[in-house]
Amino acid sequence: MTTPPNQAHPSHADLMARADDLARLVQGRSREFEALCHLPPDVVCAMADSGLLRLLTPADIGGLEVPVASFFALIERVARADASVAWCTFISCTSCVLAAYLPKDTALALFSPPALKASGVFAPRGQARAETVGGVAGYRVSGRWFWGSGARHADLISGGCQVLGPDGKPQAMADGAPRVLSMVFERSQVTVLDNWDTLGLRGSGSGEFEVSDVFVPADRAASLMDAPRVQTPLYRFPVFGLLALAIAAVSCGIARRALDELVALASDKVPQASSKTLAMRPATQEAAARAEAALRGARAFVMEAIGTAWNAAQHPQGIALAERADLRLAATHAVHTAAAVVDRLYTQAAGSAVFAESPLQRCLRDVHVATQHMMVGESSWELSGRVMLGLPTNASML
Repeated sequence: MTTPPNQAHPSHADLMARADDLARLVQGRSREFEALCHLPPDVVCAMADSGLLRLLTPADIGGLEVPVASFFALIERVARADASVAWCTFISCTSCVLAAYLPKDTALALFSPPALKASGVFAPRGQARAETVGGVAGYRVSGRWFWGSGARHADLISGGCQVLGPDGKPQAMADGAPRVLSMVFERSQVTVLDNWDTLGLRGSGSGEFEVSDVFVPADRAASLMDAPRVQTPLYRFPVFGLLALAIAAVSCGIARRALDELVALASDKVPQASSKTLAMRPATQEAAARAEAALRGARAFVMEAIGTAWNAAQHPQGIALAERADLRLAATHAVHTAAAVVDRLYTQAAGSAVFAESPLQRCLRDVHVATQHMMVGESSWELSGRVMLGLPTNASML
């Protein structure tokens, strides 16, 4: 693995070279990762050394703070080699966005180490009660979270919590919604459960984690619904939009890998009862062409939505509701388009695709786990549609 240069703002080309280095390291090791149900230490160290885990960490604490379009392309590139590695990479990145909401001194202490590995779940599966310990204000926290991707190897793990009042009931914000804070835990405070046994993305180690009766100082808690401390374009992007775009990047990378694999297979494979290679069959030619068009079209929509939102984010007023809805719509469309592309390519490969050594069957399994994430699930279509139709919409998840 190439040692990253000592520069605060590497170019996009340099970062893509690092992503290529990581891709070469993990290429051909997916079955190993699946057998483990998590990533091995050498891969985790390489991910950290590459600097790719710091893509969304604020520049004012030493992070890379890259434009969103670069973030998408980098995650997509890694996913083309291995979806689980890309998934854990983006989870660490999006978990570090929390640093933009914490006091700067706290963010520096927690998130500035160059080799930091992070994980986290925004969903409010925990409960927090205000408490003061040794003169330090904070919260007493217990909870259990699903989808703890990469938590096994993380240094810091965050979890969303409902804040309970003295009466034991959830505190409410002005709009009546429960007050939710993301709490940052040290790895030693967290129990990671070995219960990730899934259809796909098996190497991501996305099992559950829990904390019990842990004290978290108040300066290690922040609401992602509040304005961030760092007022730069990246942090004017909606956090949930970034998460959805990252899932889309992984999905597009998976679909691109599937197309690569079919093209390679088609030149050699001669189907039974045929004298021609798979590539010579009109059905294969049509499937490849349609897959290319669908994938590039979906990706173009994503890049258009990112570009429009990024331009808006250059200004203090930030990104309008319609533009935020477009980000979610483009991401959701890309994920489901990628899944449809993989489905068709898998079918075209026929019996060759069903064996464990075939990357196509892994692409099929991985992409259909990605489609199940709530940020790009069926309800995302409804959320964007409500905005398009001018209906009252709870935009907190946009």
